Amino acid sequence: MIFRAYLNAAHAVVSDIPGGPRGYQVLVAAVQHQAGGQGALAQRLGVDRTVMTYLIDDLEEAGLVERRPDPLDRRSRHIVATRQGQQRCAETEQRLQEIEQHVLGALSNAERASFRGMLQRLAAHATALDPVADACDVINDVSSALESDRSAPEAPSLRRRSSRHRRGS
Repeated sequence: MIFRAYLNAAHAVVSDIPGGPRGYQVLVAAVQHQAGGQGALAQRLGVDRTVMTYLIDDLEEAGLVERRPDPLDRRSRHIVATRQGQQRCAETEQRLQEIEQHVLGALSNAERASFRGMLQRLAAHATALDPVADACDVINDVSSALESDRSAPEAPSLRRRSSRHRRGS
């Protein structure tokens, strides 16, 4: 439930960035000067090179990034955030932090830090048990599951059983 609440709110925040969550990942990499070349970025984010080309085209058209020639290899282009892209990224990061604070609002600051640490350890453990080649596939899988949850009606038998169980029947 916690993840679902966060994911739904976070998706709404990044939905106005071309490419949604993937576009946001590219924008963050560009802002942090970690984008490098388009091919390397596609590999690092686990995005098909062709998809990455269209994604960067869309981000460039929106004025958030630009392609600049690599001074050492003119065939390669670096993805660089524009001022508008840097501003959008900062605003989005602030909104995501506000969502996290809202979702974790029942916890103290110390509990939040502990919770984040536990989640990071669990994520590392889960990744070791079931490695994922493409991190974007995980987001797509979760998004698909959430979409099917929204469209599927709740099973009446489960609802009745849960109610009886709570009453002690």
